[in-house]
Amino acid sequence: MGSTVLSLRIDGELLDRLRSHAAKRGMSVQDYVARTLIREDFDERFKTAVDETEKFYGAEGTEAGQREEAPAPPRDHVRPSAGIA
Repeated sequence: MGSTVLSLRIDGELLDRLRSHAAKRGMSVQDYVARTLIREDFDERFKTAVDETEKFYGAEGTEAGQREEAPAPPRDHVRPSAGIA
């Protein structure tokens, strides 16, 4: 897989927070942001797969399309995702 350059313009306070989060994990800001995006993408694809499976088989205990959503986690917290090193 090749790589492509993505250039971002971000607020100074956000960059400071990203530096802090990356430093806590011993990572560069670039690696931290890339890992965060990979995890978010994985989480979205996993949720889509679960939703499609529930639509196909029907959600247990609820009628199709009436699934209760869990509260969203804080946006500045990186959630661990299976299979992402």
